[in-house]
Amino acid sequence: MDKKETILHSAGRSLGGATLPHFKGTAESETIIMPPPKSVAIPLQQHIGVPCEPTVKAGDKVYVGTKIGDSEKLVCAPVHSSVSGTVTKITDVIPANGKPVKMVFIESDGLMEPDPKIAPVKVETEEDLVKAARECGLVGLGGAGFPAHVKLTKRPGVELDTLIINGAECEPYITADYRECMENAEDILNGLYLVKKILGLKKVIIGVEDNKPKALKKLAEIASEKYDAEDEVKVMRLKSRYPQGAEKVLIYSTTKRKLPLGKLPSDIGCIVMNITSISALSKYIKTGMPLVTKRITVDGDAIKNPCNVLVPIGTSAEEIIEFCGGFTEEPDKIILGGPMMGNAIVSTDVVIAKPNNAVLCFKEKKPHISTACIKCGRCIAACPMNLTPAAVEAKVSRKKLDADFFSKMNVGYCMECGCCSFVCPAKRELVQAMRIAKNEMRRNVK
Repeated sequence: MDKKETILHSAGRSLGGATLPHFKGTAESETIIMPPPKSVAIPLQQHIGVPCEPTVKAGDKVYVGTKIGDSEKLVCAPVHSSVSGTVTKITDVIPANGKPVKMVFIESDGLMEPDPKIAPVKVETEEDLVKAARECGLVGLGGAGFPAHVKLTKRPGVELDTLIINGAECEPYITADYRECMENAEDILNGLYLVKKILGLKKVIIGVEDNKPKALKKLAEIASEKYDAEDEVKVMRLKSRYPQGAEKVLIYSTTKRKLPLGKLPSDIGCIVMNITSISALSKYIKTGMPLVTKRITVDGDAIKNPCNVLVPIGTSAEEIIEFCGGFTEEPDKIILGGPMMGNAIVSTDVVIAKPNNAVLCFKEKKPHISTACIKCGRCIAACPMNLTPAAVEAKVSRKKLDADFFSKMNVGYCMECGCCSFVCPAKRELVQAMRIAKNEMRRNVK
């Protein structure tokens, strides 16, 4: 720790959570840039909010960075072409989450020509910053996909004082954000200092788990040596305990502030941004190139060459797996995302979108067999939100979907982190039951 105490320890420990094996085998694997695929299929909704409408049509010539989808609605982030080539079709497709979405199919010409209109962006005011985040197509790159320009828009009567940068990356296997720290730390620091200055924030906290000592050291050294004359930016060493990177947990760990149900971080004075998101904003301002690529961790015991790969958005999981050497043997399960909160996919035709950060492939495992609940209470102890998953699961398993009961049990606070299922000795499908309960509550909203 240097004289200015650039690295701090966590301000507080949240409830529950689980100690998971890290399996960060690709941590020291430098990012490999994948050559452009022959074609990409780019979803027009890669964010929480309103889907984009296509701004191109079949037969149009596009370049890397050409806008292909947008909407006038506030909670929406535009979508851009990740290759140069020709639009072949625009059609509805059902992706991994089961919700139909329009996709723009583009045949690549292999040249990867940038759009001639792209140029560095000048940001001097709050309006400039919000516009830059929107035109970048920037969303939360840690998994949620919330449009960044909405986060950066000051609301009347809301005072902001703290920017929290989420570098926890608490899921096993995934090392995409860690590689961003190691390879593009300057962009991270440039981005957060710009946001701090433009929005007039008092302090910035970069939260990184203590299983990433090299990232902690690198960020702290750059912050201490090149920036921060007022000593208002801190790198915080967080305890490696899942789900440390969840928004509510991270806010409490770094500031001791509690985020009430239905409220945004800005309501308690905070902006929370993923560490790769803040870096992407910095790169966009510097170059004018919007968000068209994503770093993906490809790992698991069924992958021949685990690594971190920078891929054009819209590339299929199949092509990425082939680029990494293919399978050691046919996998039993392929997960898009982390093993705790990712989605198992039945086809490798699934394409990479902005919020995706991993493709994990695993060999055959023992069958999942649930037994009767033994009322041990481990799910309650592990829940970061202090909920009672077993009680909810008991209702769901008996097909008694009672929205009023679920509301009294505060199911709305569930972040679907999976800690309850992970620690359950009976292997009950607890997190799945919580999802069903949340859906029932939404269905009964009057």
